Amino acid sequence: MRYGWHNRGYLPHFDGGSIPQSITFRLFDSLPRIIIEEWSHELARQGSAERDTEMRRRISAYLDQGQGSCYLKDPRVARLVQDAILYFDQDKYLLSAWVVMPNHVHLVTTPLPGKRLARIMQSLKSFTAKEANKLLAREGTFWMPDYFDRYVRNEKHFTRAVEYVENNPVKAGLCLTPEDWPFSSAWFRARDQG
Repeated sequence: MRYGWHNRGYLPHFDGGSIPQSITFRLFDSLPRIIIEEWSHELARQGSAERDTEMRRRISAYLDQGQGSCYLKDPRVARLVQDAILYFDQDKYLLSAWVVMPNHVHLVTTPLPGKRLARIMQSLKSFTAKEANKLLAREGTFWMPDYFDRYVRNEKHFTRAVEYVENNPVKAGLCLTPEDWPFSSAWFRARDQG
């Protein structure tokens, strides 16, 4: 099993084995390719790190506007995706945080030894795409083929990643507190303590 950097399309990925990863995947129509191309052109003169940071910021802000079909607004579909995420917790990965937004999903998870992040994501996205299409009585592409991943460097980064994921619905104006969003780890955590 080979770990390290690899490319599964246009995005680089880092599979570091059993280290926490912050992951985002999105619906097929949540962010038009032309917009990413425009941003890439605008940011071409910036250094690599600055460009990557700004691109992530822009993508996050755009996704939070709820563009595209937003199939995940349908509670049946959001629940399906959430249940699929929860199903392999403790079997393929340790799940630390998640949120199912109207057009994208965020996870903070640690693959278990011998489990590859790319295989986990392929399995999760393939299953949920097929089942969501059945629920919605539709055919065709459901998710963008790729996903964003970022390995978590240290405890401070881990805390920030979990806070970002759980606060995403608040930042997007979908609820007042993270605990109000029913398709999230914050919602589950609030009910476990209550």
